[in-house]
Amino acid sequence: MNGIKQLFVSIVKLLIGSTFLLSSSFIYSQKIGLVLSGGGATGFAHIGVLKALEENNIPIDYITGTSSGALIGGLYAIGYSPSEIETYVKSKRFETITKGELEVQNNYFFNKDETDASLLHLSFSADSAFKRFLPTKFMNSTFLDYEMLTTFGPAGEIANEDFSKLFIPFRCVASDISNKKCVVLKNGKLNLAIRASMTFPFFIQPIKFNNQLLFDGGLYNNFPADVMVNDFAPDFIIGSNVSSNYKSPEEHDLLSQLINMMVIPTDFSIPEGKGIIIAPKTNVTTFNFSDIESAINAGYTETLAQLELIKKYIPIAQNKAIFSKKRTEYREKLTGTKIVAVESTSSDKKLNHFVQRNILPNKLATDSITFAKRYFRLNSYEGIEFLTPSLTRIKDSNYLLTLKPLKAKEFGIEIGGVFSSKAINTGYIGLSYLLLKNQSLKIKGDSYFGRFYGAAKLLVDYKIPITYQIGFSPYFVLNRWDYFKSFSSFFEDVKPSYLIQNEMYYGIQLKHPIGNIGKSVFDLRNFTTNDQYYQTENFSTKDTSDFTLFSGYSIKWVGELNTLNRKQFASKGKLLSVKVQFVDGTEDSESGSSSSNRYKILQKHNWFSIQGEGQWFIFNNNTFNLGLHMKGVMSNQPLFYNYKASLLAMNDFSPFVDAQSTFLQEYRSNKHIGIGTNLIFSIKKNIDFRIDGYLYQAFNQLNQNNALSFYYERPQLFKDFLLASHLIYHSPIGPVRISANYFPQQRNPIYFHICYGYLLFNERAYR
Repeated sequence: MNGIKQLFVSIVKLLIGSTFLLSSSFIYSQKIGLVLSGGGATGFAHIGVLKALEENNIPIDYITGTSSGALIGGLYAIGYSPSEIETYVKSKRFETITKGELEVQNNYFFNKDETDASLLHLSFSADSAFKRFLPTKFMNSTFLDYEMLTTFGPAGEIANEDFSKLFIPFRCVASDISNKKCVVLKNGKLNLAIRASMTFPFFIQPIKFNNQLLFDGGLYNNFPADVMVNDFAPDFIIGSNVSSNYKSPEEHDLLSQLINMMVIPTDFSIPEGKGIIIAPKTNVTTFNFSDIESAINAGYTETLAQLELIKKYIPIAQNKAIFSKKRTEYREKLTGTKIVAVESTSSDKKLNHFVQRNILPNKLATDSITFAKRYFRLNSYEGIEFLTPSLTRIKDSNYLLTLKPLKAKEFGIEIGGVFSSKAINTGYIGLSYLLLKNQSLKIKGDSYFGRFYGAAKLLVDYKIPITYQIGFSPYFVLNRWDYFKSFSSFFEDVKPSYLIQNEMYYGIQLKHPIGNIGKSVFDLRNFTTNDQYYQTENFSTKDTSDFTLFSGYSIKWVGELNTLNRKQFASKGKLLSVKVQFVDGTEDSESGSSSSNRYKILQKHNWFSIQGEGQWFIFNNNTFNLGLHMKGVMSNQPLFYNYKASLLAMNDFSPFVDAQSTFLQEYRSNKHIGIGTNLIFSIKKNIDFRIDGYLYQAFNQLNQNNALSFYYERPQLFKDFLLASHLIYHSPIGPVRISANYFPQQRNPIYFHICYGYLLFNERAYR
C-alpha cells in the first residue's frame, strides 16, 4: 500500500514539474556562463554588470573573456568581488599602469639616462638594422607585467595551471597572427594568458605564450561566446558586450585600412534560446582610462534594466553567505608569496647571471616589497628591453620566478632639439651602443647644433650590479653658447653676437644609488673655458671682443632625489638636490678693441660653493597642480679682473626654461636665493596652462662704475622677480607651447614665442 502511495505522489510531482517547464520558455539548470567582450577602457562596464548580478544573487559558473574582458573576468575568476575590482581599477596604482608609468618608489632613478633634448628614440641591431629599426610598442608595460605576475601568478599555480580549477572556471582568447587564428587559452601560466589577451598591437609589448607570439584576442574573436559553448556548454549564457565590428575602410583613412587588414569581424551573438546579451551604452572610448566610473555605472544600469528578464531564465538565486565564505577561503590560499629561487631562460649565459644577481643577489628568499624593488631595478637597465615573468609553485607559498629576458637592441639613435620663433633653434642627435654581460655598459655620443647653442659629448656609463650598486662614467664635453644683443621674437635681427661662451672639460664620475629615487655622484674634472664679450653695448662687427680664459679643475659631490614626472614642465613629484664644489684655476684675461682700458692679466682663483634646489608639487588632482620651487647658492668665489668676466663666472638664477636662453645679468650673484610657485591648470588631458612666478634675492649684487671699476652692493629685499606663462600640449613626442615671459629690468620686458621641443643643455664646466 505504501509503495502505491509513493508512486502516486511521484507521478503528481512529475506532472506539476512538467506543467511548469512547459509553460516556461527555458528549461532551467544551475550552470550559467558569463561572456565578456573586449573594448579597452569601455570594458570596465563589465564590472558594473558583475556588480548588479552579484547584488541580485545571480550565479556565475563559467567565464570567458577577451582583452579587457579577460582582465575583469580573470579577476572575478580568482575570487575578487566586483567591489574589489572596482576599487582596484579606480586606484592611483591602476591609473599609473594605464599610463605606462611606474609608481614613485619603483622608478629607479640611478639607471635613468642623463637628461637631454631627445624627442624620438629608435633602436636597431647590427645584424638586422632595417628589420628591427621600428619600435613594437608605444606604452611601457613594466608595471602591467609585474601586476599580472603578482595578481594572477599564484592563483594559476594553485590551480596547477588548469584554468578550469580556478575559483570560477575561466577561458580567455588571444590572436595568433602567424597562423591568422584565434587561440583559446585554458591552461599554462595564467598571468601570461591574460596579458597575451590584452596585447593591443603596437601599443603594448607582445609576448610569447607556449612559444606562440600572441596579440589581443579582439583581433579575431572579440566576444568568445563560441568558446563558452564549446568548452563549458552551460545551460544559459549572459553576455556583456561593449564593442562592435569596425566600419569598412575608407579611401582617405589610412588607420581604417590598417585596422581592417588586421581585424576579423566578430559574431556578437549567442546561440538562439541559449542566453541574453547586455549592451551597456557609454561615451567612454577605447583608451580613455580617465572616466572608468562612467563605464562601470553604464554596465550596472543596463544590467538592472534587464534584471527581470534575467531572473525569468534564472529563477533560483545563489546562497550569498555560502558563496562569500568559499571566496574568502579561496583568497586565503593566495597570500604570503615568497620568491625562493630565480631562473633566467635566455640563451646568453652571462645575461642569465646578470638577471639572477639582480633579483636574488644573496640567494635568499625575498618578501614582496624587496622583490618589487629588485624587479623594477632590473627592468630599468637600458640593456633589457623586456622581461617575461612567470611563477612556478615549489611548496606552500614558496615560488620559483622564471624570467625570459629580451635584450634591448644594441644601437640607438635619438633625435630632437628645440624649434622656436626665437633665435634659439637647436637640433639634437645622439648615438649609443649598449652591452649587457655580467655588467652594464653604455657608450653614447651626442651633439647639439644651432646658432645659439652647439655641443658635443662622449660618455661611457659602466655599472656593476652588486648588492650595493656602483657606477663609473668617464666623459668628454664641448659646449658653446652664442648670446645675441636682442632677445625679441619673430623676425629678429640677431647680429652681431655680444657674448660667446666656449667650454671644454673631461673627467670621471663615481656614482651610487640613494634608495630607488636618488643617487650620489662624486665628480672630478679638468676644464678650460673661453668667454668672449664686449664691455659696452656700442660695438660693431669690426671690433674684437675682450676674452677671459679660465683653466683648472673641480671636485664636486652631488646628492639628488628626483621623482618629477617630466624632464621639463613637470607637474607632479619632487626634486631635492645638493651640490658641494671646490674649484681651482687660473684666469687669463685680455682686452679687445672696444675696451676703454688696455689690459692683459694672469691670476689664480679658487673657491668653495654650495648649491641647493628643491621643488615639491604639494597639491595634485586632475585639474589643478600647485608646486613650490626654491634655488640658491652660497659661495666665496672671488672676483675676476673685470666686471663682465666676474659676472660670467657666477651662477645665474634661471628657474624656468626661457630664462636659460637669455643673458640676464641682474640675476647673477655668488650668493643668492630664489623662491617661486608653479600653478598648473589642466584644461584637457595633456594640455596645461601654466604660470611660473619667482622672487629673487641676491645677498651681494655686482655693480660697476666702468669696465675695471666695479663693486658689491646689498640690494633691496626681494625687489627682483620673474614671470612666465605657457599654454602647453604634452604630445607623445615632446611639448608644443606658446609662452609669454616677463623680465622686468629689460628694455623690452615682455616677449612671446612659439616653441616645440626641449630647451636643454649639457652641464656647465664649473658654473
